Amino acid sequence: MKCFRGMVVPLLAGSSLFAQTQAQQPAAEMSQKDEPATFRARVNLVAVPVVVRDRQGKAVGTLKQEDFLLFDRGKPQYIARFSLERAGTRIIKPIEIESADPSLKGLENKPVEVADGFTALVFDDVNIKFPDLIRARDAAGRYLDEAIAAKKTERFAIFTTSGQTQLDFTDDREALHATLAKLMPHPYSGSGEGTCPHMNYYMADLIFNKHDPDALQASIQEVMACQNLTDIRMAQQIVEGAATREVNLGDAQTRLVLGVIRDLIRRMAAMPGRRSMVVVSPGFITLADHAPEKSEIMDRAIRASVLINTLDARGLFTVNADASQAAPAAAALTLLLRMERESAMAQSDVLAELAAGTGASFFQNNNDLKEGFQRLSAAPEYYYLLAFSPQNLRMDGSFHALKVSLKNSRELGGMSLVARKGYYAPTHTENAKETERRELEEALFSREEMSDIPVDMHTQFFKSGAEAAKLALLIKVDVKKLKFRKENDRNNDEVVIVCGVFDRNGVYVTGIQKRIEMRLKDETLEKRLDNGMVVRNTLDVKPGVYTVRLVVRDSEGAMMSARNGAVEIPY
Repeated sequence: MKCFRGMVVPLLAGSSLFAQTQAQQPAAEMSQKDEPATFRARVNLVAVPVVVRDRQGKAVGTLKQEDFLLFDRGKPQYIARFSLERAGTRIIKPIEIESADPSLKGLENKPVEVADGFTALVFDDVNIKFPDLIRARDAAGRYLDEAIAAKKTERFAIFTTSGQTQLDFTDDREALHATLAKLMPHPYSGSGEGTCPHMNYYMADLIFNKHDPDALQASIQEVMACQNLTDIRMAQQIVEGAATREVNLGDAQTRLVLGVIRDLIRRMAAMPGRRSMVVVSPGFITLADHAPEKSEIMDRAIRASVLINTLDARGLFTVNADASQAAPAAAALTLLLRMERESAMAQSDVLAELAAGTGASFFQNNNDLKEGFQRLSAAPEYYYLLAFSPQNLRMDGSFHALKVSLKNSRELGGMSLVARKGYYAPTHTENAKETERRELEEALFSREEMSDIPVDMHTQFFKSGAEAAKLALLIKVDVKKLKFRKENDRNNDEVVIVCGVFDRNGVYVTGIQKRIEMRLKDETLEKRLDNGMVVRNTLDVKPGVYTVRLVVRDSEGAMMSARNGAVEIPY
């Protein structure tokens, strides 16, 4: 198996056997290899999710491609791909089962419930204050009680930005409540609270990076008042030292939070269904240096179909002066309070940006946090996915501002839209192998069904013990639609078959991959056109309920099929 930073991907797992009919073929005509699957690199598209709502706030799902205008740095772009995405649970049909265990003959093939929706609650415990965390975790507990009872196929996880507390996807109510009870703030810095001078990341950026003279003078006066100093130079040294420390701590804290969100997107990309997260945070300051990381997060989330919903844990809040400190002169106090307000507003900017950039929602200025969880965990009924290919794109890492508007805005009056604000140009061209591997992962860890190549899937199983079973996947590929390449007297093509098995919580359990190289003579191909190709893969599993994901792809035609199925092996 190949590991990608916490996500296990079955690129080289196991081995498989052909059916007996295949074993009889000459070795020169057909062979198999355990190799990473490859896909042709697609055109480099920038995906832009767009949510359109009417005056009542209801998502609109009746618009067409021609209703949208898309601009990159003010220049109109051709919308190369357009799709309307609908929320809803996919039904996974059971696979036909043939039991090789005589004691299980006549087993009825019943539909089974499998996880099809995944919501991660991400508590920003490095930035949140204790009272806000208590309110947020209590609201989350009440929301989960109702959601688990109502959403039988939904799974929930709890993560924290500090990494101190986490619980993987589950529907175990007691485990979720026990994890919520463990949540505590774990700040990197004190954000200036109870210190002299009161120095947070926003103020430190003004003083240290932007050299703002007003911010510096206000903090100097604060230090002289609260520390009873008369030496301005000493007060300035104290202020500059505090600003330097807070800039370093604030930068580390911001990069930590962004890194956790990025890694969680990678983790959730391996979940086979609807994926969303709710980031519970008071917000945090991001500077220009953090912009590429935010852009990468939005790119990853869009590719992995992960909605980044955000909830401002502060609810309705006000900014007050720190009564524990001696007050400076009135003018300085006014400026300090203004910077506090600006800091509080700037903290929420990143929450709004991440939500809009992934077609998700931002809940703020509301103390009903339970209502916030309910709104955010429910995906928009409709959203549009626009994609375009940037022309003459320079690999310079520069920011490209995006704008999406409705072409007939007057006729469609009253509608509002939220769309991605921009993206950063890459600094290098993606390696072909990286692209191919990524596309394979996207196909395997998806629920979308494709049917370029006719395929059929059946299962057999037998129990080798009370806690052990063999699951055989019988896959028949109709080769009539394959694009064989004729070379001398041979018909050449390669077919990659990948199977992944996921448990009832949507967690990847095991998988297998085969590359089948075909160099068929004309007479052999004629037989294959009628009989197809059968591959048998055997996997070791425990009794339980599983979702099976099948991906089949041929190299010559670059066609792909994907199937989903559910199977239950009784205890």
